[in-house]
Amino acid sequence: MTYQETIELKDKILKCEISVADATELYFAKTKTKSWHTKDWKERRVKVIKDECEICTSKEVLTLQHKSHPRKLSDIVREITTNLARDYVETNPAISQDEFLSHVKNNFTYCPVKLCPNCNSRNPNERMRKTPQYLCTVCRLEFDEAIHKSVEDLIAEFYSNADTPEVNDKCFVSKDKYGNVQRLSQIKYWLLREGAKGKNKDEIERTAFLRYLDENIKYLSFEDTMTCCKKCAFSYDLNNMELCPQCKKYYKGISYPTCIECLPEDRKKAAKEKIEFGKAWASMHEELGID
Repeated sequence: MTYQETIELKDKILKCEISVADATELYFAKTKTKSWHTKDWKERRVKVIKDECEICTSKEVLTLQHKSHPRKLSDIVREITTNLARDYVETNPAISQDEFLSHVKNNFTYCPVKLCPNCNSRNPNERMRKTPQYLCTVCRLEFDEAIHKSVEDLIAEFYSNADTPEVNDKCFVSKDKYGNVQRLSQIKYWLLREGAKGKNKDEIERTAFLRYLDENIKYLSFEDTMTCCKKCAFSYDLNNMELCPQCKKYYKGISYPTCIECLPEDRKKAAKEKIEFGKAWASMHEELGID
């Protein structure tokens, strides 16, 4: 889809002349080719690109380097959903205990924390050879069978005091293919999040796709670009580095004003010592086989 067509598609969505679902299908059907391979891109690029690299003034193999890139639609949807869910959770914390209990039982397998039958201390020592099998490290009781709290008791405690250690244990395994291990507070958050997502599904899709179009329109407009030679474009895009504006000899991180060599002597020495320390540390990890 060309730059102008993308602008027109966004305008149609805003005027409710096309549904978000139809617009999404149309957009992706017409953008199967990389934008920089299209005729529209090449024709507009010629009008924008300069005669020399804006970083090192080289005139060899020039390209347009974007300083920002559009995100994936799924990332934008996730960001909007997260923000919406946060507001929803803060304003709608109430969910009945019975409803929550039913959700937990239907969607999670409970793997309870073992308790001492005498003093209710958590996680008694489990012995492999000696009997009885368990030894409580608090009251020193030896026993063969540990006890545990029921799901009902644990959730009741969660609703009365969500800060107790028991309710913060990760002892619930999701029954889906992922098998995520979660604590009760996480389960409640995701339940509320899904509620917020379902309630605002259409608005999330609309807002996300419009934002996605905005980012692609900005990218296609060449608004946030600079002319670079092949070497500077590679350093900028992949390594987040550019030629130092002071010495124009060494490359520096984009967020830094100068390269290390152009720093005052005291700061230069400190920076180099930090780099050498990092290299020594990495070398030691490699020798010890530490990832």
